[in-house]
Amino acid sequence: MKIAILGAGAWGTALAISLSLRHQVTLWTKFSDHLAELTMARVNQRFLPGFSLPESLQLTSTLDAAIDTAELALIVVPVAGLRETLRGIVATGKSVPIIWGCKGFESQVAKLPHQIVHEEYFGIAPCGVLSGPSFAQEVAQGLPTALTLASNDEAFSKKLATELHSARLRIYSSNDVIGVETGGAVKNVITIAAGISDGLGFGHNARAALITRGLLEITRLGVKLGGCMETFMGLSGVGDLILTCTGDLSRNRRVGLMLAEGLSLQEILQKLGHVAEGVYTAQEALHLGNELEIEMPITQTVCSILHDGMSARMAVEILLNREPKTENY
Repeated sequence: MKIAILGAGAWGTALAISLSLRHQVTLWTKFSDHLAELTMARVNQRFLPGFSLPESLQLTSTLDAAIDTAELALIVVPVAGLRETLRGIVATGKSVPIIWGCKGFESQVAKLPHQIVHEEYFGIAPCGVLSGPSFAQEVAQGLPTALTLASNDEAFSKKLATELHSARLRIYSSNDVIGVETGGAVKNVITIAAGISDGLGFGHNARAALITRGLLEITRLGVKLGGCMETFMGLSGVGDLILTCTGDLSRNRRVGLMLAEGLSLQEILQKLGHVAEGVYTAQEALHLGNELEIEMPITQTVCSILHDGMSARMAVEILLNREPKTENY
């Protein structure tokens, strides 16, 4: 299969390395200087150092060239760049099926990726979302990973899941786009809280409580938006949440750890060098929760730390000492 991977960050590069084993892949970066670096070193030193790019992997900074003969475009840019990328595809005049791998909400308007796709690409070609518990480094290493591919077109999701599936990159199909997207977006916010708790030395018990109650917040919001309860018990729900809350490769967890150290958000983002979607997702998720009258205390706490100047220790102490109530969904 001819696949254009649009976005040469860590995740896009890892997918390009993995899928190149069985498919004809072109990796696109929008920056010509980045292309020059990739071409010369055959390593993505900016975002995924230590992993050689396969000789068969084609590289380009021209969108038209990337999707010229592609049978599938896999968009792996931050949510903030999704709309621009879609418009770029439309401008080429080509109608290629797309899958997006970005997680989060569009800033200021709290739109999930599928809503952006609907506005910019509706009716042009089949579409879907790819999500689940996956660190780029492990995918690039060829370590076993399982993901969910969801689409409103069930035949499309099943066909693509079969095409992309391999022994080390297992793909499961779904028709719950909203559930898969919500799980992938809001888990990043919960992960920041878990990182703060760990950074403050609150221990494994507190982390387990945050993960469990965080899953409740994700599920409540996702179901209210139209997702299926079962999705949040699967790979793109609890699976992705557990991975990012406990794995040291998680950028959002690192944000929480650095907040616990007392670093400012600006200092953290400078040190990180990558996009941590949870930073931008927190306010949008809380806004949606307020609109839908859903209680989201962990998300509220993360927002207070990130944007309202509350100290990490004070905020987490308040969260962990909330009034006891009946545990239910």
